Amino acid sequence: MVSAGDFRNGVTFEMDGAVVQIIEFQHVKPGKGAAFVRTKIRNVIAGSVVERTFNPSDKFPTAFIERKEMAYSYSDGGLYYFMDNETYEMVPVNADDLPESFQFVKEDFVCKILSYKGNVFGVEPPTTVTLQVTQTDPGFRGDTATNVTKPATLETGAVIKVPLFIEEGELLIVDTRTGEYSSRA
Repeated sequence: MVSAGDFRNGVTFEMDGAVVQIIEFQHVKPGKGAAFVRTKIRNVIAGSVVERTFNPSDKFPTAFIERKEMAYSYSDGGLYYFMDNETYEMVPVNADDLPESFQFVKEDFVCKILSYKGNVFGVEPPTTVTLQVTQTDPGFRGDTATNVTKPATLETGAVIKVPLFIEEGELLIVDTRTGEYSSRA
């Protein structure tokens, strides 16, 4: 059990039959009246975010989210298959449960599979990935007065903005959280 007075960022608990995670919290002690806890919570399965206030003495059962590293193997229709590196078991994940940042993941990349009571509800791709540029326009010499960018297609099919000096065939490091070019590999 976790009490509202012990809330911290990242704490997960069960509330009204749903699993929620604290995104932001603030203990408020007004000059008049009782103290309360103002929070921003996210439903980890549905993804919705709501603001809610709690009495510091409110108690909720703790929810344990399992994070397991698995290698992405292949996709078949609307399912994406991940292999457990210890048991070699294949776990299917629905395309709707994949984040937008999954566009930067290629086969054999290790991702974290999120599950609650055996039900997979999400995938966390690696923070940074190294991918090859398959198509981009040539840069123009001398056009470096400002941070000018151009689109580049990566080997996974994702399109990102890169500096003008990047050419086809180069390996780039991409931050999957923001979907932006970080540096050359």
